[in-house]
Amino acid sequence: MALTAAESLARGVAAAAAVSQPTANQLLLSGHWTAACAGALNAQLLALRPAAATPAVADARRVDALDTAGAWLMHTLLQRFEDQGAIIELQGLHPKFAPLYALVGKQFTTQSSANAAAPSASYAGDADPGVLQRIGQRSWRTGQQLLAGFSFIGETAMALLSWVVHPSRIRWRAVFFNIRSAGVDALPIVAILSFLLGVVVAYQAADQLRQFGANIFVADLVGLAMLREFAPLITAIILAGRSGSAYAAQIGTMAVTEEIDAMRTIALSPIEILVLPKLLALLITVPLLTVFADILGVAGGMVMAQAQLGVGYADFLERFVANISVTSYLVGIGKAPVFAAIIALVGCFQGLQTRGGADSVGRHTTRSVVQAIFLVIVADAAFSVMFSIFEL
Repeated sequence: MALTAAESLARGVAAAAAVSQPTANQLLLSGHWTAACAGALNAQLLALRPAAATPAVADARRVDALDTAGAWLMHTLLQRFEDQGAIIELQGLHPKFAPLYALVGKQFTTQSSANAAAPSASYAGDADPGVLQRIGQRSWRTGQQLLAGFSFIGETAMALLSWVVHPSRIRWRAVFFNIRSAGVDALPIVAILSFLLGVVVAYQAADQLRQFGANIFVADLVGLAMLREFAPLITAIILAGRSGSAYAAQIGTMAVTEEIDAMRTIALSPIEILVLPKLLALLITVPLLTVFADILGVAGGMVMAQAQLGVGYADFLERFVANISVTSYLVGIGKAPVFAAIIALVGCFQGLQTRGGADSVGRHTTRSVVQAIFLVIVADAAFSVMFSIFEL
């Protein structure tokens, strides 16, 4: 009686699988053609030699058990004979095994067709794309990124609006944590770089101003340069490299470890939990750091003015207060929230775009820093043009 593989296992039947070739055009299949016997069967199949261009018969009347592995081996045997020019037919297979054999045959045929097409597909894929093709591929990827970015900005805006409507949903603890990590912890590096930038501006102007006896104008130069341009810009660049990269790496690692998918599974919004606290923290932090950078930058310029031009601290401050308007100060402070939004959104967006493993995390972290600095400078240039038009 023919048994399935499961039935033969349950009854403890253990007939060894075998295939023999009494004549060049006859094969005898017997025993249990199952996964347990696949190793021995495969060795026997390799020893068979078909007679080319002659009809052959594979007699399966003595096959007592069959599973998918055994059916696959049968198809492999018949296919190998046909590939070498023989005409072979399977006969005598028990009707109980016929549906499984036919089902595996469909999959075997599909896989064989795919393997036959693989060399040409591989060759086509390995071909070096032309210039136009590379431009098209890059343009398509850029377009997809822009579309995803605008979608992300829209989702963030809607989530932020829900926070405004329902203030009880604001995660203040996460906001304060990000204020500390992005703001308080950044004070030393912002102080050092802003002070040195003020020193550099005053030092570069010293020779030119001395030639015309206009030493006192160093206060105007340092004040306008730091308050309108350098303080907000250097602060934004520092935070893009320091906080923006941290946001991308943190969220990217969570994406790789499927923590973000787990949040969505339990109906938690990654935008509200991960993005909005960082965005709100930077919107508060960057203007305050900009004021701090203003003070340290002017202090650096004042020290250099005393050392190089002989302009005393009192004279410097008197000239500074008299000639630097509040508008110049507000122009620099007004840029800070825009820069903050750019840094937070780019860092979080690149983190959420991470797929794969550690390599993807590093790639998107680098991309977040580059894109944030680029967009900050573009925004600063746009502000300069706009302020020039409105004569601010």
